[in-house]
Amino acid sequence: MNTAINTDNRDDVRRESAAALTPEIVAHIEVCTRDEHAHSHLIGILHRVQEHFGYLGAEQMDAVAQLLQVPTAKVTGVATFYHFFRLAPRGRFVISVCMGTACYVKGAERVVERFKDELGIQFGETTSDGLFSLEATRCLGTCGLAPVAMIGDKIFGGMTPDQVPGLIEKHVKLWDEEKKKQV
Repeated sequence: MNTAINTDNRDDVRRESAAALTPEIVAHIEVCTRDEHAHSHLIGILHRVQEHFGYLGAEQMDAVAQLLQVPTAKVTGVATFYHFFRLAPRGRFVISVCMGTACYVKGAERVVERFKDELGIQFGETTSDGLFSLEATRCLGTCGLAPVAMIGDKIFGGMTPDQVPGLIEKHVKLWDEEKKKQV
């Protein structure tokens, strides 16, 4: 009597990993695995994953590792090393405050403190309602308008701490209008 137990679960792992990504990303990874140096495509693959999902979640990073056949630690190491990659979802409105020299000299630090106080978050964090994320950036190329904040692709120049609550409220109202249109 043959009592051998099949411990090969590669097909199950591949199926679960593919389900965590899009068919297009899975197809791209499959093409990359045909390359002699498949692991050299890791950064490009992570860019695609982040572009689709908005960030690199643990499930997606594990799926990439499984499909590319590289250690999960390598994928996580790359994702945490490069500043471009995000490991958590960003808010609907990403507030980037310029901390370049011109903006800093003209009071960007006070503007940042007001954003932090009003939103209850620090740089790199997202509000609990998922509406706002706060980020520092270097030079937005609008030094003549310093200090500057950018929300989405819109620049707000000559920022003062007193303008922060109104700017936040404006975007809360925009969000409310978007939600009404979805209903």
